[in-house]
Amino acid sequence: MSERRMELLAPAQGPEQLDMAIHFGADAVYLAAPRWGMRAGARNFSPDELARAVEQAHAQGVSVHLTLNTVMRDGDTDELPAFLEHIDELGVDAAIVADLGAMALARRYAPHVELHVSTQASVMSAAAAEQYARLGARRIVLAREMTLAQISELRRRLTREVELEVFAHGSMCMAHSGRCLLSAELMGPERSATRGACAQPCRWAWELVEERSGARLGIEAGEGASYLLSSNDLCLIEHLGELAEAGVDAIKIEGRSKGSYYTACVTNAYRHVLDGEPAEAWVGELDAVSHRPYSTGFLLGKPTQNPGRVDYARERVMVGVVRGCERQGEHWVAQVECRNRADEGMELTVLSPGHEVRTLGPCGQALVRNGEAYSLEVPFELAEWDLLCR
Repeated sequence: MSERRMELLAPAQGPEQLDMAIHFGADAVYLAAPRWGMRAGARNFSPDELARAVEQAHAQGVSVHLTLNTVMRDGDTDELPAFLEHIDELGVDAAIVADLGAMALARRYAPHVELHVSTQASVMSAAAAEQYARLGARRIVLAREMTLAQISELRRRLTREVELEVFAHGSMCMAHSGRCLLSAELMGPERSATRGACAQPCRWAWELVEERSGARLGIEAGEGASYLLSSNDLCLIEHLGELAEAGVDAIKIEGRSKGSYYTACVTNAYRHVLDGEPAEAWVGELDAVSHRPYSTGFLLGKPTQNPGRVDYARERVMVGVVRGCERQGEHWVAQVECRNRADEGMELTVLSPGHEVRTLGPCGQALVRNGEAYSLEVPFELAEWDLLCR
């Protein structure tokens, strides 16, 4: 692997996902306010929560990148200056933008905030990257349609002052870098993907309908419908060395609509591999989170499509979040907040940053009520925000 250290960006749907991303080793987190981000249905951060998030992240050496990457309308750009001044005062490290008008406003009203060009801009050439750099961009989040060879060539042509970021893990969109009009066409303009409110019709089951007779025909023989628009998830944990050699400065985990366990587990796995551990020791961990079948996207060639599986696969469930731990005699006693039921005698899995995945069991008591705190005797010390899973 290249000696250059790639930055790890983790998603934060809300305050708890922020805690998980920081605890499990993210170098930076990306998040959004209630408006102007590409995940309108996510929990997101209120103004007060955003202020606390920046303070908390900075106290632990973690950067905060704010998504402002929807396609802007005049009503948006009228209201954006006051918000940009607010994030500049808070000390937000970077704004992720796709709209040229939003970029111009950010330079004027948030001069201390770095500009990162969103993947929504579909940058695929050094010429385009250089033009955005002239407009003030420090980093380009490259289009997801690029191959490894194309990324390497773009890096060769581009000045080193411009940083490159790529998505390395998570859901993929069937449209170029997510610029899709299908949701708005089917569900109305209020569900526009370019406004962060995609209804994800590419994940729906589709049929052919013969107009005159009304006959409904499955597109695939023997099936009632086909998921012909649905793509597999991206997973590049086994190719981080190649990305580093290609000149990538930062990798990003998709998932601002995902829960705390996803953020913790995926961030933990990528952190271990970026820190030098073999990918084969951690690739199996990524099967433990909710996901569609994995692929390498466009990086190594043509991406694969979802074979028609409606439900996400998942091999593990989070049952508790550690809130504290203290020594009592020869044992440790952890205070655990229940999230899902675990029966007495059940073997549990422990996720802790800086450790291999450990086993705890048999569990000395049942965890029954969601949100209730339990005291569990454990054989080793645990830290706040460590996870117990079944």
